[in-house]
Amino acid sequence: MDTTTATTAAAHAAAAPAALLAVDKVRKLYPKGQGEETLVLDDVSLQLRPNEIVSLLGRSGCGKTTLLRIIAGLMPASAGAVSINSRPVEGRPAPDVAMVFQSFALFPWLTVQENVEVGLEAQGLAPAERHKRALAAIDLIGLDGYESAYPKELSGGMRQRVGIARALVVHPKLLLMDEAFSALDVLTAETLRTDLLDLWSEGRMPISSILLVTHNIEEAVLMSDRILVFSSNPGRIMAEIQINMPQPRNRLDPAFRELVDSIYARMTAREAGRAGHGLFPGTGISMLLPRVSPNLLAGLMEAVAAEPYRGHADLPKLAGPLQMEIDDLFPVAESLQLLRFAEIAEGDIRLTDAGTRFVQLEQDARKRLFSQHVLAYVPLAQHIRRVLDERGTHTAPASRFRDELEDHMTEEAAEQTLRSVTSWARYGEVFAYDEDAGVFSLENPS
Repeated sequence: MDTTTATTAAAHAAAAPAALLAVDKVRKLYPKGQGEETLVLDDVSLQLRPNEIVSLLGRSGCGKTTLLRIIAGLMPASAGAVSINSRPVEGRPAPDVAMVFQSFALFPWLTVQENVEVGLEAQGLAPAERHKRALAAIDLIGLDGYESAYPKELSGGMRQRVGIARALVVHPKLLLMDEAFSALDVLTAETLRTDLLDLWSEGRMPISSILLVTHNIEEAVLMSDRILVFSSNPGRIMAEIQINMPQPRNRLDPAFRELVDSIYARMTAREAGRAGHGLFPGTGISMLLPRVSPNLLAGLMEAVAAEPYRGHADLPKLAGPLQMEIDDLFPVAESLQLLRFAEIAEGDIRLTDAGTRFVQLEQDARKRLFSQHVLAYVPLAQHIRRVLDERGTHTAPASRFRDELEDHMTEEAAEQTLRSVTSWARYGEVFAYDEDAGVFSLENPS
């Protein structure tokens, strides 16, 4: 593991208190069909100490939420062990743990107070004690006065506050947060993060530590004492970053910006350093493609080509004005690299000569250039076009290619990959697709 820290690992370990949470060599496999399994998490080990906030940072699909659910006891690990306060967690809801989900997960037929009391009722507390603790949690999280309101009467931010109050009311030692701010608009999320950090800094929350799943780099730097950066396919911890900046943190502080930039560089360097088959899992026609539209690809090229970047942009600086997080920005940038319209390295994106030429061309010429690159650099597109060219009818059912993909990936991944290559091919007029009939053809291409 690559570790960035101000002290040596030995000195840090000697000074650290006993672990509240210990995850030891956890693996998780999911059935893929036909007796095969997909490795989602591999050899994941971490510790969480009392009085710290740790973020699990990575892209969608890297297993962060799966790990959180294993820690909460909502699903078993395939191998390895998890313990909280030295007590093993063995695939059933863990004591001393509460979880806040990305979706608000409230019961619409219950009031705010009744939603908050649900966990206490499950613990068998007397009604008077449930009432007292629920009111205290509602007041703490800033919803005093809304006790009798129903979820439909609340904004998204207020509903997530109810979710947090429901987690805090059981007085857990460990609070798990699964992208708890990602469903909110930017301003609401910022307000809720700030309020939560204020309560934490003032010692007013009845918890010992927080483990936070996020794909927002700035959020991780803003909130965390440590960041564990996950790689994908399978999910592994590839870096641990100790953050020594005092709270509250200023996004405009040069040290803050420098750390954000370094994390972008670390994550893009990892992806760019993969084998020559590309940035995405799999090789040949089984390469898993992200759902990125041609409009997004063209839009990012235009943004990088424009002032003030003129063909070479720092990804963190580019992400801000575009309001794109890593799960939005990276797949687009990496698709451009796959198609040889851009190069990514050390947190920067640079248009290739082909990318620069694409931006300067008119629409029909753009399509021709895009078609050339899709056929040259996307093996699945080559394969489909070759089958269509060889058949007398110049048609082929999509199910034929979907079945081929499912030999190498899950049904969901196969569907995503096929839809991606179809979208790219349609834009470049490489081949056509009839959605109703489920058939590829050469009807439209010239």
